[in-house]
Amino acid sequence: MSAKDLRGYLDFLGERGCLKRVRAEVDPVLEIPEILRRVMYRRLGAVLFENVKGHPGFRVAGNIFCSLDIVREALGVERLEDIGWRLFQPLQGPPPLGLGEKLRSLGEVLGLGKYMPRRARRAGFEANVYEGSSARLAMIPAFKVWPKDGGRYLTYSLVHVRDPVKGVMNMGVYRVMIAGEREGVVHWQIHKRGQQAHQDAAERGENRIPAALVIGADPGTLLTGAMPVPYPIDKHLFAGVVRGEGLQVYRLPNGLDVPANAEIVLEGHIDLGDLREEGPYGDHFGYYDRPSRRFPTFHLERIWYRNDPIYYGSVTGKPPLEDVVIGGFAERIFLPAIQTLLPEVVDMHLPPYGVFQGMAFVSIKKRYPGHGKKVMLALMGLGQLSLTKIIVVVDHDIDVKDVNQVIWAVSSHVDPQRDVIVIPGSHMDELDPSTPTPMYGSKLGIDATRKLPEEYGGKEWPEEVKPDDATARLVTSRWREYGFE
Repeated sequence: MSAKDLRGYLDFLGERGCLKRVRAEVDPVLEIPEILRRVMYRRLGAVLFENVKGHPGFRVAGNIFCSLDIVREALGVERLEDIGWRLFQPLQGPPPLGLGEKLRSLGEVLGLGKYMPRRARRAGFEANVYEGSSARLAMIPAFKVWPKDGGRYLTYSLVHVRDPVKGVMNMGVYRVMIAGEREGVVHWQIHKRGQQAHQDAAERGENRIPAALVIGADPGTLLTGAMPVPYPIDKHLFAGVVRGEGLQVYRLPNGLDVPANAEIVLEGHIDLGDLREEGPYGDHFGYYDRPSRRFPTFHLERIWYRNDPIYYGSVTGKPPLEDVVIGGFAERIFLPAIQTLLPEVVDMHLPPYGVFQGMAFVSIKKRYPGHGKKVMLALMGLGQLSLTKIIVVVDHDIDVKDVNQVIWAVSSHVDPQRDVIVIPGSHMDELDPSTPTPMYGSKLGIDATRKLPEEYGGKEWPEEVKPDDATARLVTSRWREYGFE
């Protein structure tokens, strides 16, 4: 990985002409978010604001994940799927038999050790420490993203809590609404690992849990925070897998380990009994989310930050914004996991305007009747993909990244009464605005594969048209003779 921290990543972006520096004074309340949305819609790259109103000494970075190609290059891989195969490749192939094979296999498994987190004795954010009454959330240039938002938000803080059952580190991206000088409401959704830690701690009689909100780090660690890493895999370990090397972590006074390369660390605890209203907040669906339940409160005890700190925040709204790139990254690195569990899966795509959890296209190598439905039902119960509302399954020769090919498959291969499944009374993404009951609605599955005789009334599927080879070669050889370029 070429970038060791956020600053190194910004240098990387600058060297590739993908970073715009803004020296005019800008306001984190509405103005910066509006700029970032326009820049992302126009595909103009990342932005570093160097003169932030009300926050002298702080800089603000945004749109840093401006394309998948940039992310891939920054992480030093040819294909993003290679990151996922770091975990699953040792499980592929026949078991070793000879001594040499066994030693090689053992080396591959032990090689996972290089991704383990490592303790750092020092951290750059030790340069500035404020605690007690001198630590105030108003010091941080948090955004107000939309005019009717309930307040200013930390939109991409890595919320750290240790799992009360397994002891592994949870590190998730949950929006945090600033609710006072030293208080913030943590919106962890019902299906996410943070909420699971909350419930497990409450069941054990714990009223508060140590927490840290980390702002700014290397790109691999930042991306890991937003990834749906299966429980109970440690998020710091997974960050090492994404980075290609172990993450250095620093132990805070409250006992939590945080990335040593962080720009800003907000140390404190989450009071599980201090539940408050949160929102509204304009989210990635393009609507104001007004939660029907209350969320726990983070209480700040100490602020740490580097000299000349850089705040990183993301913005939300109708696609395509930065979260489309982050979602595309998740799609690519978890494809190996899906293919390990479902080997018939050839490819998968979460279309940008499907707002990540709204829709998925999946291609398979079909082998038997009902195979398309088998895959869609399996995915509807698999980890974060279980939140996907609509799944379309197509044959292996359909490019799932080409929405027109998918539309052709649906139009040509689907008889709605035979190939469409609606599952009522199912769990849903908590942010989905389409259902009146939050987190509860229905799912749609569409089998757009070509049908085998058992699925087609005993008949063979129609033959598709294609030119004869001789004529195709003739026309290719005479193409310029016809007057075409």
